[in-house]
Amino acid sequence: MSVREETINEIKNRIDIVEVIGDFVSMKKVGSNYRALSPFTNEKTPSFYVSPSKEIYKCFSSGKGGDAISFVMEVEGINYIEALKYLAAKYGIEIEEEEQTDEQIQAQNERDSLFIVLNFASEYFSKLLWENEEGRSIGLSYFKERGYLESTIKQFDLGYSIEAWDGLMNAAKEKGFTEDILEKAGLILKSENKVYDRFRGRVMFPIHNVAGKVIAFGARTLRSDKKQPKYINSPETDVYHKSNILYGMHQARQAVRNEDMCYLVEGYTDVISLHQSGVTNVVSSSGTSLTKEQIQLISRYTKNITVLYDGDSAGIKASFRGIDLILEHDLNVRAVVFPDGEDPDSYSRKLGSEAFEKYLKEKAQDFITFKTNVLTDGGKQNDPVQRVEVIRDIVESISLIPDGIKRSVYIRSCSDQLKIEEQVLISELNKILIANQRKDRQKVQQEQVVEQDIQEAVATPEQQVVEHTTFYVERECLRMLINYGAEPYEENLSIGEFIMQETADISFEHPEIANVYQTAIKRLSNGQSVEPDNFISPEDPQTSQLVIGLLDMKYFVSEGWYERHRIHTSHESEDLPKATFKIVLRLKRKKLEALIAENDADLKLAEDAGNIIELENLLKMRMQLKSLYDQVTSQLGIVVSK
Repeated sequence: MSVREETINEIKNRIDIVEVIGDFVSMKKVGSNYRALSPFTNEKTPSFYVSPSKEIYKCFSSGKGGDAISFVMEVEGINYIEALKYLAAKYGIEIEEEEQTDEQIQAQNERDSLFIVLNFASEYFSKLLWENEEGRSIGLSYFKERGYLESTIKQFDLGYSIEAWDGLMNAAKEKGFTEDILEKAGLILKSENKVYDRFRGRVMFPIHNVAGKVIAFGARTLRSDKKQPKYINSPETDVYHKSNILYGMHQARQAVRNEDMCYLVEGYTDVISLHQSGVTNVVSSSGTSLTKEQIQLISRYTKNITVLYDGDSAGIKASFRGIDLILEHDLNVRAVVFPDGEDPDSYSRKLGSEAFEKYLKEKAQDFITFKTNVLTDGGKQNDPVQRVEVIRDIVESISLIPDGIKRSVYIRSCSDQLKIEEQVLISELNKILIANQRKDRQKVQQEQVVEQDIQEAVATPEQQVVEHTTFYVERECLRMLINYGAEPYEENLSIGEFIMQETADISFEHPEIANVYQTAIKRLSNGQSVEPDNFISPEDPQTSQLVIGLLDMKYFVSEGWYERHRIHTSHESEDLPKATFKIVLRLKRKKLEALIAENDADLKLAEDAGNIIELENLLKMRMQLKSLYDQVTSQLGIVVSK
C-alpha cells in the first residue's frame, strides 16, 4: 500500500508526540521535556526523554530515538506504513487503501505478509463462528454457555476452527497466500507426506499486540479426548515472541492507565470473564511464567500490579519467582487468592460484577502478608526452623527492591507482621545487598574486559586515533549547527552562516558527519532553515540516530533549581557566539594538526630523496601552518609547552 504525501503531512501535522508516546509510557514533566523509564530496556533510573518542542524522543539507555512515527514502529515492531495507519486511526484521518492483487500480496515483505495472513485467519475463524453451522452449534454455543455476550465475543475477536484438515489452508490459498507463509505464521503443519491446519475443531482466541494487530492464536479443544492437549498455541514467529506479549493488553491498556493498576491472571478465559464483570484493567501471561519483558510492558502504563491466584497453594509457590521479578523491576505488587476450587473466571461469574470487584479490593494483600500466609499455611505452621526460612525468603524478596526507602518500609512491615526485631532484619538485608553488589561488580568488570577486548580486536590503529580526535570536533561543529543554526552570531549573521563561512575550505573526514553537514550547508546556501526535523525520518534511521544524539535533551536544569540551591550552572546557550567560535577554533586546530603531521611526512620524504627545492617549499609551508596553529591555540587559551 502507498500513502499519498498529503496524507502523510496531515498525519505529521496532527501528531502530538507526548500524547502518542503517552499511550505506551507513563511520563513525568521535567522542565520543558518529559522523562520516563525506557520502554526498550530494563532500567532503574529514567533515561528516556521526550522533547515536545523538537517533536522527538531519545532513549539514552538503548540509544534509540526519532519522531512519533519511528517510536510507534520501534515499540510495536511494525513498518512505516503500518505506523502511519495506526496514527491515522488514532487521529481520525482516513487512509484510502488500494485493493491488493494476489501478486501484490506475494510481493509484500515477509513480516508484512505475516500480519496480513494472521489477520485473514482471524477473520476466517470469526466468520466460521457466526456463519458456519458447525461453528454456531459448537463454538458459539460454548462461548454463550460461559456467559459471554455477543459484544464481548466480538471485542476479543473470538472464533472457531472447523474439524477439517485443510479448511483454513484452502481458503488462504484462494486469496493468494502460499503454504510457505502459512507455515511461517504457524497456521499449518507439514509432515513427510501431508500438509494440514494446525488448529482444527477448536475455539480460537486471537492474540493481539498492543496496537491491536493479530500476531498469534490460542486454541481450546471442546472434546474430552485425553490424548489431545486442552490448549495449543501458535509457535514463535517473526512477529510473535510469547515472552514479550500479554493477552488482553490491547483491550486493557487504557483502563490500566486510568485505574493506575493492572490485574494479572493466568488464562484467556480469566481475562474475558473479568472484562465482562467490569474489571477491564486485566491481562494474562497466557499460562507461561512471567517474564521481565512482560513486566516492562505493564510498566509502560502503571507501576502497580495485583496478581490473582486460584486456591492451589502448590501453583502459588511455583509463581513466587514472578513476584520477585516484579519487585526487582521496582513495581508495587499485591496478591489476591481465591477460595479452593475457584479461579478468577469461575468466581467472577459466581459473585457477579459488583461483589467481585469488592472482593478484589478487600482481599488484596501486600507481598509480605501473602508470602507469609502461603508459606505458613495461614499461620498454622509454627515450626521455628520453617519460620526462619520464611523470614529469610521474605528478606531476600525485599532485597530485590531497587528503591531504598521502599525497602525500609517493607522491612518495618515485615518486623511488625512476623514479630522480629527490625534491626535483625536490617542486618540480614545488608548482608544480602553486600553480597549482591559484589556479584554485580564482578559481572561488570568481566563485561568491561570482554568489551575492551572486542573493541581492540575490531578497531585499527588509524580508527582508534580518529575516534579520539577528529570525529569529536567534527561532531561538535555539527551539533552547534543543528541545535543553534538559526540563532544570531552577530548583527546580520546567524550561527549557521558563521559556521558555513569558517568551514568552507574544511573537509569533514567522518562519512556520516560529512553527509549531514553538507546537507545542512546546502540548505543554508539556499536560504532554508536548518532544524532537527529536516534530518529525522523513519526512512533514514542511521541519520536520524546521529542527529538525535546531537540534540541537547538529557542535560537541563530543572525549574526552581537556582532558587532552591542558589547555584548557577552555566550553559553554552548563555553565550552562543563564544561557544560557537571556540568549537570552530577546535575544529581548525585539529585540521591544522593533521596538515602539520602530513607536512612532516612529506619533509622526511623530500629529505630522503635529496630534493632541495621541494624541501624549501615544504619548510615554508610548515612555518605558515605552525604560525596558524599557534594563533588558534592562543585564541583557545591553551598553553602548549614544547
